[in-house]
Amino acid sequence: MAESVKEANVKVNNINEVALLFGSFDSNIKLVEKQYGVNILNRSDEIKITGKEQGVLKTVKVINKLIDMIKDGEEITEQSVNYLIELVNEGNEDKIKDLMDDVICFTSKGKAIRCKTIGQKRYVESIQKNDVVFGIGPAGTGKTYLAIAMAVSFLKNKRVSRIVLTRPAVEAGEKLGFLPGDLQEKIDPYLRPLYDSLYDILGIETFTKYMESGVIEVAPLAYMRGRTLDDSFIILDEAQNTTPEQMKMLLTRFGFGSRVVVTGDITQIDLGKDKTSGLKHVIKVLKNINGIDFVYLTYKDVVRHRLVMEIIKAYERYSKATDGES
Repeated sequence: MAESVKEANVKVNNINEVALLFGSFDSNIKLVEKQYGVNILNRSDEIKITGKEQGVLKTVKVINKLIDMIKDGEEITEQSVNYLIELVNEGNEDKIKDLMDDVICFTSKGKAIRCKTIGQKRYVESIQKNDVVFGIGPAGTGKTYLAIAMAVSFLKNKRVSRIVLTRPAVEAGEKLGFLPGDLQEKIDPYLRPLYDSLYDILGIETFTKYMESGVIEVAPLAYMRGRTLDDSFIILDEAQNTTPEQMKMLLTRFGFGSRVVVTGDITQIDLGKDKTSGLKHVIKVLKNINGIDFVYLTYKDVVRHRLVMEIIKAYERYSKATDGES
């Protein structure tokens, strides 16, 4: 028996909420209409939804949750709409409230930094609980940005006295020696993504002050050798490009009162074919050790453009299909 056409109405408080909900050229609402085969219309102080019963019921849930997010100051993007649709389809829409309730810290412009997916929340909770956390997943899942936000939160709450961010200076198709400038100028492009995140969260003025006073240090991995880092929040980014020896060196640098977060994507290794990735190696070496946790993020946790998620999924499908081929 075919489902009958149903109608539902959702109240809205003001026109600004409607504009943010619908998105530019109604892009957000079109995603919901396409997913559930419904028709959504804005009528003054309410939104009218018509379609088959199950589609209407799920649409109401999505719209109500999106309105809650808008009220909490969250930006509504295609990614957030698609993720919410996925949660509703799984019957997990109430979990979105947990994401909105937890604020990691605020940016220099007063914007709240929150987890945007359940996977990200699991990652942040692990950093709170464990001394060493490995955040492993594809590009766009917020591994580094959330780690830096957590580091700033720890610093502001006096849980650590400084932040140390490091990356291996490994060529990704370019030769370091051919870059212009002295050694520091050659290395800076590798560290730029870390600077960008710190600028966004702290603001340039505060970031510069912390850098000059040594509260924040951003340096290549090679600079960590021979040091002991007490009372520090240490982030090793792009860890897939470390060797096992480099990984061991970094993990044995941290001292009392310190926290270590290692981030990486094992599908984007820039080391030569004859070299073993330190990140792949450490997964085998340090499993099942109390105080060390491995958190795996997936395409579901991608918070960049929708196509980034599709690209990652396509590569995963291709990798599985060609597994074992030469």
